[in-house]
Amino acid sequence: MCLFYQNALKKKTPIFDLLFITRSMIFFKRLFFICCSIYTVVGYTQEKQLIIPDSIAVMPSNVLGSYIKKNNPQKAKIYERVLSNLKDQDSAKTNTYYYLGRHFNTQENYERSAYYYGHAAKAAKAASYDQFLYAIYTKKAEAYLKDWKNQKALDVYDTILAIAKQNKSRKHEIIANSGITIILKRTKQLDKALAIAKHNLKLVENSGYKNKKNHVNLYTIISEVYLDQKKYDSVILYADKGIAIGNSIKHLIGVIDLYTKKGAASFYQNDIATAFKYLEQAASLLKTNTITDKKSVVNLNYFLANCYAKQKEYTKAITLLEDNLSKLDDKDPRNVRTLDTYRLLADSYKASGNDQKFAFWIDKHTRLRDKFVEAKDQTVTKIYKKDTDKLGEEIAVLTDAQHKEKQSRNYMILMFAVIFIVLLSIVGYYYLKYKKNKLRFDDLIQKVNTTTAEVITDKKAKEVVIDDEKVALVLKGLDRLEEKEYFLHTDCTLGAMAKRVKINTTYLSKIINTHKEKSFNEYINDLRIEYVLQRLQTDKKFRSFSITSIASEIGYKSDNSFTKHFKAKTGLNPSFYIKEIEKLEKTMVS
Repeated sequence: MCLFYQNALKKKTPIFDLLFITRSMIFFKRLFFICCSIYTVVGYTQEKQLIIPDSIAVMPSNVLGSYIKKNNPQKAKIYERVLSNLKDQDSAKTNTYYYLGRHFNTQENYERSAYYYGHAAKAAKAASYDQFLYAIYTKKAEAYLKDWKNQKALDVYDTILAIAKQNKSRKHEIIANSGITIILKRTKQLDKALAIAKHNLKLVENSGYKNKKNHVNLYTIISEVYLDQKKYDSVILYADKGIAIGNSIKHLIGVIDLYTKKGAASFYQNDIATAFKYLEQAASLLKTNTITDKKSVVNLNYFLANCYAKQKEYTKAITLLEDNLSKLDDKDPRNVRTLDTYRLLADSYKASGNDQKFAFWIDKHTRLRDKFVEAKDQTVTKIYKKDTDKLGEEIAVLTDAQHKEKQSRNYMILMFAVIFIVLLSIVGYYYLKYKKNKLRFDDLIQKVNTTTAEVITDKKAKEVVIDDEKVALVLKGLDRLEEKEYFLHTDCTLGAMAKRVKINTTYLSKIINTHKEKSFNEYINDLRIEYVLQRLQTDKKFRSFSITSIASEIGYKSDNSFTKHFKAKTGLNPSFYIKEIEKLEKTMVS
């Protein structure tokens, strides 16, 4: 109509005719919209008023599922309606929808697959099938991913990730992160993709996925990201790690994909011979094991075609690319490999002199590229919004955390200050105590060294003033007992000693009080402590005895009694005295 109107203006059609044309256009335009509205209403009414035969209405869910599989979406509606209306059968409906999703996934009808997985998720929620939800959401996200509906896939993976983190499920966090990494890679957000993939690798290495298919697939994703970043040495490094695991578990699709990545890395480094070597290894595995995985074949063909084109063998390149065309079509506007195939095909035709086919394929490439950019921009916007929201939450959390951290830091400083002062006080106390004990020890050593001379002098002085012959005999008897070290006996009592000096206990006690200037107990304890001080200083083996053994050796019945009298006499503990003697001896030796 618009073209007719423009031609009419060019031919200078009379104004009446122009007016007629204009009114006709308005009429047909209104008629078109009315028809569309009627069609929509009729269609909706027909759908609402679907007549469901009794034979279908009583079918169980699994039978309804089998009929849905056999029919196209339009004919399947009646069975879908019955399935959705089944009462109190949410578990059965969940299973039926799930297997329908799987069926259409194997048929590569990913749109319909995602549709049924969506219904399975609703039924699973109604049936409180919480654990099954993980599997359903994962399959739904995979279907969207295979259908290159990146934004929808991202939404589902975000849901899985949120549930996984809430339930602390490392397994499902790994699955969600893997899908998100692929989407980030597709939208050229490579740094984010690599960061998540590396985080995922740490999770995998501490999970049940270690050395399994998912471990290999993760190395594939990381290799892809490095390939896009043009870090070819890293591609080879991670691909080799994945190949080693893949070969050990016979995950051939993963191994083929990784050999293809190595071939691509060598191609981009302009090492065509090495590229062919890796790509032919992948091709050999495909052929030997009759693997028909679409993605593996398409990627391998594309990079082999690149190598042939580089060697100016355009016919071989075109053959491989046309084989790819049978596996790719315009319904994959976001599939970057479709875009790449169109471009390489156009370049190969141009180089081989076929300008007509060059023009055809470059036009398809341009139109598909515009669709690709639009789809990519929508997904990037979604990711950006998600990151912005997350950043806002992180800033709020960070501000609160910083406040708490500052408060905690102040408490910690105060606590450490108190602990430091207490420790300093304790150390100071023990240091002063040690210094005090050390001075006592030094004085004691000096006294011990002069004890013998003092005792002899004291005896001589007392011998001079003793007039009573009886007292003199008793004192000589005590001296003999001291020389024989009778005071070391545990049975050394006032009564026992009185018998030995042949005198009664009262008279002996008075003689000791008068001439020794101390009580009997003080007299015996002083003899024992003076003995032990001298022996500990001169007898290294004696110093190695326990305090209990030393106490027993010098006549005490318990170590507590010995320690009490030792400290009363010297102001020191026996253990301190022994340690200081050891130190003194070492100093003298050195």
